[in-house]
Amino acid sequence: MNNDTSAAPPARRLGPRPAFALTAGVIGLCLAASALPSPLYRLYAAQWHLQTSTVTLIYATYCFGVLVSLLAFGRVSDTWGRRPVIVAGLAGLLVSMAVFMCAPGAGWLFAARAVQGLATGIAISASGAALLELHQGGDPGRAGRYNVVASALGVGVGGLLGAVLVQYAPGPLVTPFLVLAVLIVVLLLGMLGVPETVTGESRTGFRIAAPGVPRQIIAPFTLAGLGIACTWSIIGLYLGLVGTLAPALLHTQNRLAAGLAILALGGASAVPPLIARRPAPAVQIAWGALALTAGIALMAWSLSAGSAALFVAASVVIGVGVGFGMFGSLRTVGAAAPPDRRAQVMAAFYIVAYAAISLPAVAAGFAVRRLGAVQTFQIFGAVIVVVSLGSLVPAVSLHRARARSRAAAAVSATPTL
Repeated sequence: MNNDTSAAPPARRLGPRPAFALTAGVIGLCLAASALPSPLYRLYAAQWHLQTSTVTLIYATYCFGVLVSLLAFGRVSDTWGRRPVIVAGLAGLLVSMAVFMCAPGAGWLFAARAVQGLATGIAISASGAALLELHQGGDPGRAGRYNVVASALGVGVGGLLGAVLVQYAPGPLVTPFLVLAVLIVVLLLGMLGVPETVTGESRTGFRIAAPGVPRQIIAPFTLAGLGIACTWSIIGLYLGLVGTLAPALLHTQNRLAAGLAILALGGASAVPPLIARRPAPAVQIAWGALALTAGIALMAWSLSAGSAALFVAASVVIGVGVGFGMFGSLRTVGAAAPPDRRAQVMAAFYIVAYAAISLPAVAAGFAVRRLGAVQTFQIFGAVIVVVSLGSLVPAVSLHRARARSRAAAAVSATPTL
């Protein structure tokens, strides 16, 4: 691990483990903040008479903000340092919480989500690169594992927290963002003690450089991109429609229904990285594709049958597929990214992810007015299934190619008599 010893006084610097945990916490908090408003949208729509398409565009504004941030600032932490970029991202996220709390109308929600997206893009690309460096040896498997766990639990806990606070807390349009603001301040203070992982020789000051993928890693990056596109597109579709689907299928108007459904998917997503560490990344992506296919098919069945039990089971199976797909994708891109271009590659990776989570959700938001939530999910889910099954081909090809390379290396290393 390369640390800039001049970045902080020795007495204030954290060890590798707490620094690693805090950095993973940044990713989790960013994802929690993205999911928390989902249970609130129905309140906003009722209070300000918003159409479904307007709510969808508010959601999309966040995703587009992330994309703009990654395109403009994706490689800044490679040259400016991880810690100051993460701190800047958290500060921007704190500003967005203040805008949410003060919002008197829909226009402010657009502004809040735009600022939140910009701040999230800055924070997550730097945090993803820092995780690789904070673990001694730069183990992409461990870094990817905790990245997925933090992301999955962030989505699940954020959705549930929003639902609980909306249902039971006073000031439901203020309290959730106040709670998040307190957590952001805690992380900001903690990040001041995290060691810098970009060496003084590598830090050249603030310089904007576009995200990019080195030519030599195009093949693994393409596979990782397919894996993350499938998993994040189903997350976007699920978050966009679960507020309508869950209460109807669970026969309740309690807002906890949507929050618990999001927690089921997010919680299940955190399991594969913890229990299936040994399979090769390409194998994990393939397993994720198969689980997503099974989960979406089960979800379509539950919607046709109106079955609450099938709906919950489908959410869990989809979550397992998301966990496998995300873990395999992050391991693939983490192992392939050159050390001096990690943030740039991670930014490109997250651009694929946020395009996948935003574009289908926006299209679904407009389609749901004409088709209804059930048919919209079934149509868009079918498209995700096709892409998921298509990712099996490059996954198998890359796995076989690497197996042949290892076999050839083993043969060449065997001493001859």
